[in-house]
Amino acid sequence: MEQFIQEFRRTARESEYEERPLIEKFKREINKVIRRKLIEAKRPPRNIKQWYERVMSLDRYWRKSRQEENRLRDRRETEVPAQRINTLATAGRAQEQ
Repeated sequence: MEQFIQEFRRTARESEYEERPLIEKFKREINKVIRRKLIEAKRPPRNIKQWYERVMSLDRYWRKSRQEENRLRDRRETEVPAQRINTLATAGRAQEQ
């Protein structure tokens, strides 16, 4: 995403787009899920700089989340069944308390 934003910024400098049309063009080009999160945010971005920063931030969080999910999935797949049962039993006891 950072590379996309750098390229978009470079192209924007060469274009004749001003703030509002530039934001609209940027919103059309970014990931739909990220766009929706920012539009629905309690404090949506107000200018193009905020759009750049918030999109990069959300993209970083999304990538970290994916890494964590993959790490957890990989760990779960390599556990032997007894380990998995012990883990589930421990979690069940903790919920009962």
